[in-house]
Amino acid sequence: MSGFILVDRKTAYLMPPSLEDWLNEDHLARFIVKVIDQLDLSNLTRRYAGRGSKAYHPPMLLGILVYGYASGVFSSRRLERATYDSVAFRFIAAGSHPDHDTLATFRRRFLVEVADVFMQVLELAKEMQLLKLSTISLDGTKIHANASRHSALSHGHIEKLDVQLKAEVQELLALAEQADQADVPDGANLPEEIKRREDRLAAMAVATRKIAARAEERFQREQAEYEEKMARRAAKEKEAGKKLGGKAPKAPEPGPRASDQVNLTDEQSRIMPVSAGGFEQCYNAQAAADVATLLIVATHVTQAPNDKEQVAPMLALLKAQSDVLGMPNCLLADTGYSSEKNILACETAQLTPLIAVGRDQHHPDWRERHSEPGPLPPNATAVQSMAHKLKTKAGRAQYALRKQTIEPVFGIIKSVMGFRQLSLRGLANVNGEWNLVCLAWNLKCMAVLRPKFG
Repeated sequence: MSGFILVDRKTAYLMPPSLEDWLNEDHLARFIVKVIDQLDLSNLTRRYAGRGSKAYHPPMLLGILVYGYASGVFSSRRLERATYDSVAFRFIAAGSHPDHDTLATFRRRFLVEVADVFMQVLELAKEMQLLKLSTISLDGTKIHANASRHSALSHGHIEKLDVQLKAEVQELLALAEQADQADVPDGANLPEEIKRREDRLAAMAVATRKIAARAEERFQREQAEYEEKMARRAAKEKEAGKKLGGKAPKAPEPGPRASDQVNLTDEQSRIMPVSAGGFEQCYNAQAAADVATLLIVATHVTQAPNDKEQVAPMLALLKAQSDVLGMPNCLLADTGYSSEKNILACETAQLTPLIAVGRDQHHPDWRERHSEPGPLPPNATAVQSMAHKLKTKAGRAQYALRKQTIEPVFGIIKSVMGFRQLSLRGLANVNGEWNLVCLAWNLKCMAVLRPKFG
């Protein structure tokens, strides 16, 4: 019909097509290529020996990975397929098609170098006047490990299963020695059944040794904490000249507990409570974001299910990169980070801490929002001083920035970019992959911020 635009798939191009004409000037893929071309990637290129067939250029492979994480494509096989199907990936790959083995190997091989790329991008953001780094917001989010929680074995379950499997092996061996095997079900292969149980017993023995090693590390740590508490208690009793009331700290018990677990797929991941309820095999990914721009300025991953001990590692990271980026002057965090030790650590690092000391009411009285607290006593502790500041109008307004900063970052990473499960295993690899995710997030932010800040 003449009312429709003609569809013609058979007429060849009169001139060779150009990828430059197929992407908008402000497309994210173009911006990622421009940024990567400005970075110093010599620590990647010199890792190649130069023997054998020519390798794909590292900046191109890095661009494919970064754009993949920014657009929700994480699998190396899907990335390879995208270099055929997607115009943006074709543009980054310059018409080449690296296979999935090349992409997967590149990702594993250069995870450590990604941290340096992450810092270079932040330095570039500062040069572009996109990074302010005055107030930062710290939080953590659980990321599913590349392992099922059903692959985890607890010490108590191992003890029960060990007895059951050994009894079954003895029963199968007895049946194998009998001339009349009438009791064996049809299709059952006794040697295979025995080997399956022996392999399982061997795996359980390895898991038991790992659980015992972790239990010993925990006991040494808890014993040191117990001795420190008892020393402080003894000092207070000596100062007061009498015994303190209340229960004395309980001494830790050595040895594994029935609930101690190890995952046979990724032994460095941990069972953690998740926000949706229940427990999953996860890592706890930490990030500190700049309040003004939402750029992530520091990251690390921990095996701890809570955030109580994560302020000190983050302060150490911020201090290490302060020569390049500068040091923020205020840190916002929720009640999961609240402790006297963390508050003092922030003050030692010359950061003003605003860490919630408890959960706020969802619907407080309207008078509270328009009132100021009473005067602070002159001998107030660091915790009391911070709690007082959080009750002031200025403190409440500043702390309110936390929820609108770091939580949207995690929400977009998980729901828009689609990153909910790690592709790699092991704490070191997971740290590298989380850096790659945060690098992709920063480049997405910079592409959006660039027109606003010129």
